[in-house]
Parts: sequence; C-alpha cells; structure tokens
Amino acid sequence: MRPVKIFAAITALTLATTTFTPAAAVAAPESTVRPVLACADLVRGFALPGATTHVTSAAVTTGASLRAGGSATRTPERSAVAATAVDPEYCDVQGYVEPAVRFELRLPTKTYSGRYLQYGCGGFCGVVTPPAFADCLPHGGDFAVAATDDGHVGKTPAVVDDGSWGANDQAARNDFEFRAPHVVSRASKAIIQAFYGAPPRKSYFSGCSDGGREGLLLAQRYPADFDGIDAGAPANYWSPLLGVYQTWLARVNSAADGSPILTAAKLPALHNAVLAACDRLDGLADGQLDDPRACRFDPATLTCTGAHTPSCLTPAQAVVVRKLYSPPTDAHGTLLYPGGQLPGSELSWAGWIIATPETGGFAFARNLADNYLRYLGYPIGAPAATVDTFAFTRAEFDRLTPVGVRYNALSLDLSAFQRRGGKLLLWHGWNDEAIPPAGTLDYYQRLTHGRPQDWARLFMVPSLYHCGGGTTLTEFDPLRELVTWVERGTAPTRVTATGRDDAGDVTRTRPVFAYPQRAVYDGTGSIDDAANFRPAPPSSPVRDVVHWAGEKLYGLPGPVAP
Repeated sequence: MRPVKIFAAITALTLATTTFTPAAAVAAPESTVRPVLACADLVRGFALPGATTHVTSAAVTTGASLRAGGSATRTPERSAVAATAVDPEYCDVQGYVEPAVRFELRLPTKTYSGRYLQYGCGGFCGVVTPPAFADCLPHGGDFAVAATDDGHVGKTPAVVDDGSWGANDQAARNDFEFRAPHVVSRASKAIIQAFYGAPPRKSYFSGCSDGGREGLLLAQRYPADFDGIDAGAPANYWSPLLGVYQTWLARVNSAADGSPILTAAKLPALHNAVLAACDRLDGLADGQLDDPRACRFDPATLTCTGAHTPSCLTPAQAVVVRKLYSPPTDAHGTLLYPGGQLPGSELSWAGWIIATPETGGFAFARNLADNYLRYLGYPIGAPAATVDTFAFTRAEFDRLTPVGVRYNALSLDLSAFQRRGGKLLLWHGWNDEAIPPAGTLDYYQRLTHGRPQDWARLFMVPSLYHCGGGTTLTEFDPLRELVTWVERGTAPTRVTATGRDDAGDVTRTRPVFAYPQRAVYDGTGSIDDAANFRPAPPSSPVRDVVHWAGEKLYGLPGPVAP
C-alpha cells in the first residue's frame, strides 16, 4: 500500500491496491476461467435463502478506458517497484442485497483464475469504494473483487465517521453490525457462479480497522464464507473501542473551553525525545521502536523550564501525554479498555487525537466517539450519552454491552473455521494511533496462547500507523502470503514491510516475523535492507493477556444472519 494522510486511513487503506513483490511464490490454479454469460445477462435478481440480490447494472470496462476517464479511485496508483499491466478487462457489476446493502463486484473477462477477494470497510463505512484488483500471477486481474457500503450511505463531508443513519433504523444497524459482509459474500458467489459457470475455487477476505473486525466476525460467525482472512488492526473490541476509548482520547486532551491542551506543534519534539530515550533498546538506532512496550519514557522530562516553546511541554501537556500512554480507567482503577497509545506513535496523534487543518479542523477520535454514542451505541429509543457527558464508570461501560455484542468480534471459538481449513492472518502496527495494539495482542494470546498455529498467525509491524503510513515503515500487505498458505499449505513465517518517502521511493524494507519472534540485525549490510535481518525469540516471556472490565465479552455470542 502507498502511505496516505491520516484522515484518509479509515477509507482508502482498507481498499488500497494490492501490489505484490516476488518474495513469495503463489500456486497458480490450473487455468484461467472464461465467462459463460454475457455481462449484460447479469442485470437481474438472484434469490438467496433469507435475502434477494438485485444487480442494477453490469458493463464491460477496460483499464484503459478508466484511465482515460481520469478516475483516480478506480485505478489507484501502482508502485514502480512492482509494476503491473493496466487493469484487465472486466464486467463491472453493481447492485444491492435487500434491503439496502450496496456492493460493487468486478469480474475479469479474460484473466480470472478462480479466486474471489472481498474487501472490508473502514470507519462506519457508508460508501462503496471501488475494489482494486489484486495480482498473484504475472498477469493482472486473476481475482474477482468486491466491496460494499455495509448497508447505508454516510453523510458528507467525512462520510465514514457519520453514524446518524443508525439513529432510528434497526435494519441499517443490523447490516453494519454483522450482516452485510456475509450477504455480500453469498451474493458475489452466486453472481460468480452464474457468470463463469462455477463458484470460486478459493475465497479470501482482506480488511483493516472495521474491515479487520469484519474479518474476525466472519471467521467466528460465518466460518464457511472464506478460506483465508487477512485482518489488519481489527476493531473487534468495537463497543469499548468506540464508546470508551475514543471518548477517552477526546476528553483527555480537552480543556474546559474545549480547546486542545496538547497541540500538534509539540508532537515532533515529543517524538524525538522518545526516540532519544528508547531507540537503542532493540539494539539499533534506526528511528523505530521494534517493541514500544519496552520504552519507559516519562513526558515530565520534557517539561518547560522557561518560556513555553514547541520544544517543551507545559505541566498540563505532560499530564495529557501520560494519560494518553495509559488505558482509560474508572475511579477504582479498573481498566475500561485493554491498552493506550504506545511510545513512538506521537506524530500520528495529529488528526486523530488533535484537530488539524488537514483534517478539516476536527479530530477523528472525537467525531467517531460522538457519532457512536449519539446514534449507534445504545438501543434505539434508549437514553444516549455524548463525548462530553459519558461517565468513565463500570455502569456506563456495561450500558454499552447489549448493543456492543452485536458489533464485537471477540469469540475465542473459531473451531468451525479451523476445521474447514480456514487460515487467519492477523496484523497490527505498533504505532497505531486509532486502535491500541494491546487489544490485538490480548485477543491473540487468548486465542492461541501466544504461539503461532497452523491456522492462525499474528504479525506486529514496527512504526506502522493505523492500517498504513508511519515514520520508517509505511506499508504492510500480507495477502500474497495468505494465498500461499491457503493454496500450498505453507504457513507464513515472515512478511516484508516497506517504507516509502513522499515521492513513493522505497527507503526501507524489514522482515516482520510471526509473533512473538522479532527481527534482529545480522551485523552486515544496510539496516534498511530486509535481507540483513534474522528471526530471534522474544526478549522476555509473552504475557499479553490483559485483565480489564470487558473480559466477559469474550464469551458473549453475537447474532448471525441466514
């Protein structure tokens, strides 16, 4: 993926172009599959148990004509390192599953190899982002690809942080909470069956943030839908994340008059101080913290001793930073979320925690939290809280649970997915400003006892922000490794992360080894070349389980759709 600005992360990153390097070979299906129907013949209804799919339009489109039309969203920029041909000729299918789950499905007419890839949404979704083709073979377009708006249309300008559509519409809530990814999977496969004369040979799901939540939800509640699931930075602790944690981020940094206490101008000095204190703890002074949990930086050391300048923190700002590094708690010290911001993530706080001109003068944490509390977090008709009125108490935490379990993807029983041969590849950036990595580590430890399994693995990416972007590493895309795992049975032990500068040039590659292994420099060659690193065991025993107010949520099942 290409790095993007923070305000685009929750939309573009879940559907970014998948560009593969030659690092891992992928087994090719026996041959390409040609259509048995004309594209126009798909414009009709498809009856499915419990739902009906309506195709409203289907037209053959070529990559060249899309480029001529100047549609940047339909033909995302591709990396010069992994240059590919233009998008293949494809049948562009658009439609909806009743009552209102819109989707777009792109069916290659000449290059399809039997693979189906469905993308997840970001934020509160509300828009169909045209799905990008993913290439696992020398030619392009061997996947049929699809995306959905999750059953509603978000309002502008931000769209994906609008929750007003759910204020009084339970059907729309159902679609977003759990139903839409599943019914779009079934609809897409029915259309693929009609168009090519056979169902997909293998089906994959790829998503980050809410898309990561959807991936885990599908593995837990709909284990037959996908053979391989790539779930990045999963928002699977949904109700505590949106109702409590994002509210905490907004409230901690709000002065009495609503202005931010910690400003974006202070973040570079704070980040540099963290690196000065902790960069060498992993054995290299390379501008990144390979495991930020080892850093014990005290923001009070940066307190101004004279005039207040961008190079120091006021006492109040130092208090804010200390709170941001900590999980939210109630008055008795009970954790209301499994983690907080980690040292090294400071530059990413601009836009998410601190409003900036680039984000339209608002902070995403506040917008998401307020929309969730006002419109989505409580039963329709029940009293709702706001960011400014929410109480950090166990009682208020519990009041979010009845609706929250419908969104949450916290079940530890993935036995049906495992029995079917399903493969789950989890990943998370250590510098994620939106979703603390501690939650994914906690879930993975409970799921696998912290050890890589033949069906589930986790990769933790140094310096990576929420779904992409970062200071030294900016891209992580494990889809090729997932396909190899599913189709060849070769479990991934490493995935290469890439760093790019603003011009798109590669500045660093690093191997990310299956957690809890870590990358160690072998002592020769450039520290910016992944070839010069080897795996090593963790430097301390793995103890990632967090004891917090939501531990009962792991055993609460959510609803399923037919």
